Amino acid sequence: MMTEKNFRSNIQITVEKVRAENPMAPSITNTVTQDFVANAQLAVGGSAAMIYLPDEGETMAKVARAVYINLGTLMPFYAETIPRTLRALEKNQKPFVVDPVAIGIGNLRTEILMQMKNFKPTIIRGNASEIISLAKLWNLHEEDGGSVRGVDSTETVEKAAHSAVELAKFTKGTVAVSGEKDLITDGNVVIYSLGGSPLLSKVTGGGCALGGVMAIYLTVASPIIAAFTATAMFNCAGTRAAEKAKAPASFKMHFLDELYSINAADVAASEFAVFNAE
Repeated sequence: MMTEKNFRSNIQITVEKVRAENPMAPSITNTVTQDFVANAQLAVGGSAAMIYLPDEGETMAKVARAVYINLGTLMPFYAETIPRTLRALEKNQKPFVVDPVAIGIGNLRTEILMQMKNFKPTIIRGNASEIISLAKLWNLHEEDGGSVRGVDSTETVEKAAHSAVELAKFTKGTVAVSGEKDLITDGNVVIYSLGGSPLLSKVTGGGCALGGVMAIYLTVASPIIAAFTATAMFNCAGTRAAEKAKAPASFKMHFLDELYSINAADVAASEFAVFNAE
C-alpha cells in the first residue's frame, strides 16, 4: 500500500504538473453548472470545453487526454452523444470520469448508465446515494438505501463505502464519494479526505465542478491520485474560502480564487486518513 508520504508527494506533483501543462479535459455536463465546472477547471490550471453533439464527443475523445461525463439535465440527443463518445474513448484508450447525477430518475439516464457498465469508467464520482444506486443498478451489491432526492444524497458516505469498493474493483478504476467527509477508493485502499465547508453545498454545482477537476488531474495522474488530488484541493480551498466568505455568493468567489492561488504544498499537507479496503 502506498505510504502517506507517497500520497502527499503525488498530490503536490499532480497540482504542479497541471499548472505547468494546462491540459484540456472536455465535458459533457449539467447545463445548470457548466459555468462552475469550466471555471473550476481553469482555476486549477486546466483548460475547459463543453460538448453537446455526437461528432464533437468523438472528436474530443481522440484529441483530449481525459473526458468528463455528467448525467445531469440530460438532453434527448445525449442518447446518441454519450454512447458514441464512450465508444470513441474505448477505441482511443482514453480515461474518463463519470458523475451519475440523479441516477434512477428517468429512463434515458438509466439506459445510458446501463450501457456505461460495459465501458468501465476510470473514475466514478457521486454522492453516497448515487454510488449505492449505481452499484445496485450494475448488480454489484445489494445495499439498503440509495434513494436520491433530486441531486441530493439521502445516505452517509460511510453507508456507501462497501458499494464504492465493489464498483472500484469492478471497473479497476477509482470511486469517489462526496459528503461531510469524502471517500476515495481504488478497491485496495480507502482514503478519507477531511476539510471543506458546508457553504459549498449551498452553491449549485460543487460536485459537478469536482468531477471536472478530477478529469483535469486524470490527464497527468493515475485515477486514485487524480481523484484524491481534486478532493484534497476542493477541501483546502473550501476551508480557506469559508474563512473569508459571509454567504454562498461570496463563498463561490473566494473558492475559485483559492483554487487558483493555493500552494501545491498546502494541498499536499491536507488532512486525510488511509485504510485497507475490506
